[in-house]
Amino acid sequence: MVRVDSLGHSRRKGKYEACHHRGWPYNSALMDVWQWTGSALAAVAALLAVLAAGHALLYKRMPQSAFGWIAVCVMLPLAGALLYYLFGINRVERRARALRGDEARHTPPAPIAARAPTGLEPLDALATRLSRRPLLGGNRVTALYDGERAFPAMLEAIEAARERAFLATYIFDSGRTGRAFASALGAAAKRGVTTRVLLDGVGELYSFPRARTLLRRSGVDVGRFIPPRLWPPSLHANLRNHRKILVTDGRIAFTGGMNIGERHVAEASSPHRVADLHFSFEGPVAGQLEAVFLDDWHFATGEALDVSSVTAEGRGEALCRAIEDGPDRELGKLRSLIGGALCLARRSVTIMTPYFLPTRELIGMLQAAALRGVAVTIILPARNNLPYVHRATRHTLWELLERGVRVYYQPPPFAHTKLLLVDDAYAMVGSANLDPRSLRLNFELDVEIYDPPLVSELSQHCEAVRRRSEEITLAGVDGRPLPTRLLDGAAWLFSPYL
Repeated sequence: MVRVDSLGHSRRKGKYEACHHRGWPYNSALMDVWQWTGSALAAVAALLAVLAAGHALLYKRMPQSAFGWIAVCVMLPLAGALLYYLFGINRVERRARALRGDEARHTPPAPIAARAPTGLEPLDALATRLSRRPLLGGNRVTALYDGERAFPAMLEAIEAARERAFLATYIFDSGRTGRAFASALGAAAKRGVTTRVLLDGVGELYSFPRARTLLRRSGVDVGRFIPPRLWPPSLHANLRNHRKILVTDGRIAFTGGMNIGERHVAEASSPHRVADLHFSFEGPVAGQLEAVFLDDWHFATGEALDVSSVTAEGRGEALCRAIEDGPDRELGKLRSLIGGALCLARRSVTIMTPYFLPTRELIGMLQAAALRGVAVTIILPARNNLPYVHRATRHTLWELLERGVRVYYQPPPFAHTKLLLVDDAYAMVGSANLDPRSLRLNFELDVEIYDPPLVSELSQHCEAVRRRSEEITLAGVDGRPLPTRLLDGAAWLFSPYL
């Protein structure tokens, strides 16, 4: 369209007028390019938004999460798709499977499986299908309270080893306790014992000098589980090996919550001391714990150790089974097993854990157990070494308290113990906490134990702790000052990543 101005000059209306009004030179070809580029970018943004929203719809497990990401992608097409690519896609399980693959698992000798006590047969069936390991009888299980009892027993087992000694730990401090273990393992290696130590690639960074330096100086072969490195790139903050395993000669094994370090000596003068609980296992189940170590060692180092497959002789009456969990092929085993145990509880459930960030499903199961008359008790540390986890946990407690679950804060030192006790016959112990990091991001190891005498002992321990602990009430949680509630809620928002 052409119009004539007051001086009789004709002008093209539209693009020229817009440029003339702003004092810009008009270039028809350039303007067409800009228009085409803008249209192309809009089309690409729309396509990416559709693809990201479709991916969220197909792969997000929670409708709230899927709906939230779809809304972000629709409202912010290009930025929303980019945010979803960076933060919305769960790469943990995929990376774990890619790293570990589906390699054949080391299989220990298969002694005759034991039968679970009456009333707990469904739990045994569930665990058998989940773990693909039999429940084994003839085990003697000993609870080792704090480093004062656990470390001497572990060092004694290493010193008595004649064929092999395998140790895996998340943290191996290089202080006095760490040096004692390095010395004992080095002495075992010198007398011809096959000695291997597996350190987590991130956990080993907690101390200096590095524990692997001490161990290698002692002549011990050391492996590192997914260590961080710049090239080829491997900077996994997750996918940590949180398992704690010591096995000697395939007959005696130790696992629980303790790392190797002075902080686990409860009577130490360190302000960072930790109260904890470890367990020794003598009997056939030691072979299952050794098999877990051998798989991890093979993955981390590429070395397939050839060990003599000898079933340890029976030493006691406990029925035990090792349960692996991790973001690879083992994902979700512990969550399912914990759920099964809670559903079968008839009288009591006691949970002691340092980090408690339950999923919606776990909250519902604990509520249901309490409502049907089961005495559900949860014991948490009053002073957590991770204050933001303490805040996030406190934000969720009202849901449990209003349904009759009893929650206690035990006084310092910081309690690192992990226990699940059901009725008077079942216990689950090991490295896993009840939080997303343990149940979704880390490689963990727990052992289920059917042994009334041991469960009774552990119940008495928990009762003694409960009596000196502070009970948390619904009124107390609801009565928090507004700033505290806001901070707790803010920490809770990040609970899937804590």
